[in-house]
Amino acid sequence: MKKNLWLLAIVVLLAIIPLFIQTDAEFGGADGEAEAAITEIDENYTPWFESLWEPPSGEIESLLFALQAAIGAGFIGYFFGYMRRKHKAG
Repeated sequence: MKKNLWLLAIVVLLAIIPLFIQTDAEFGGADGEAEAAITEIDENYTPWFESLWEPPSGEIESLLFALQAAIGAGFIGYFFGYMRRKHKAG
């Protein structure tokens, strides 16, 4: 139990410390970086296709991204739990 608390504290510190070290940094996504790099290489570039649906706001986009991450984490957790239980039983 003590080991898990130490590991949790380290993870929390690893997530929080960069926010205080780089106070003026922009935490953008890879999409924005890729778009800037492509535009720098070729200003006349046009995308191959458009999105099927554009979320109405940035908050909805963030919500859907967080939901996707939660579902993925739940699936991975279930899989590891299932495999552990299966390994212990057999």
